[in-house]
Amino acid sequence: MLWGMARKTANDDPLAPVTLAVGQEELLLDRAVQEVVAAAKAADADTDVRDLTPDQLQPGTLAELTSPSLFAERKVVVVRNAQDLSADTVKDVKAYLGSPAEEITLVLAHAGGAKGKGLLDAARKAGAREVACAKMTKPAERLGFVRAEFRTLGRSAAPEACQALVDAIGSDLRELASAVSQLCADVEGTIDAAVVGRYYTGRAEASSFEVADRAVEGRAAEALEALRWSLSTGVAPVLITSALAQGVRGIGKLLSARGGRPNDLARELGMPPWKIDRVRQQMRGWTQDGVAVALRAVAEADAGVKGGGDDPEYALEKAVVTIARAARSRRG
Repeated sequence: MLWGMARKTANDDPLAPVTLAVGQEELLLDRAVQEVVAAAKAADADTDVRDLTPDQLQPGTLAELTSPSLFAERKVVVVRNAQDLSADTVKDVKAYLGSPAEEITLVLAHAGGAKGKGLLDAARKAGAREVACAKMTKPAERLGFVRAEFRTLGRSAAPEACQALVDAIGSDLRELASAVSQLCADVEGTIDAAVVGRYYTGRAEASSFEVADRAVEGRAAEALEALRWSLSTGVAPVLITSALAQGVRGIGKLLSARGGRPNDLARELGMPPWKIDRVRQQMRGWTQDGVAVALRAVAEADAGVKGGGDDPEYALEKAVVTIARAARSRRG
């Protein structure tokens, strides 16, 4: 029987006698449970599901729930926060792991830390199927999660769109998952960064461009104030470096372009005509050397924000001050 359990683990069968969902990411724990329940109901629509907290699973309760019944019904028994079970109940669960009952699927959701480690080890030793539900602390993990969500829903999203979604929404997996399903429901065809921008980054981009505009106009104090406000309202630092880069590049393009009407320049530089007028006003005081210095500062800030430095806020402040100083290079 135990060997069969291990073999099922290799095939990742949600109806393995025991599933161990390990970690502290609530969304993933819920999904691990839902997957088992859905598989059981697909096998038998009348499956009885018991979802229990540690205080509901007293010594003897598991034996009652798993004792053979006259009707041999299929059952799913879910135990939440299994690390908090009492010592006596843990003994019950360990005994059950040695001889799991037919037609019953046990799901143990466990935080995965040192607390209750004996139960975790026993379930692993018994060959339980394991589902990893660890918190996603790194941006790259969240990016992978968003990509996988789109794939699961059978949709394709541009890499920039996935990144923009993570930047706009942050670390809450439930919000990320719901944003992905919202986009898939509302948008036909490939989901690109522009679509994500329309839906989710309006506020963030507006305040990011506020920082960039003040910096390229040489107004350091106002740019720093806008920067602090943006960061305090949860705007992702990468959105701010992106806005700074666009602001400085726009000035660089216009400095090296020949004079001309805004419409002609707009076509040549790939900017809307209103932007040409705005960048022209911001250009006063800039030199090509100033642009080079500012672009270097943006690149350094970008590296600092993406993990090259310890303090993204400081990296951005330094870039803003350098850009504002470069904006006055012709006057200075």
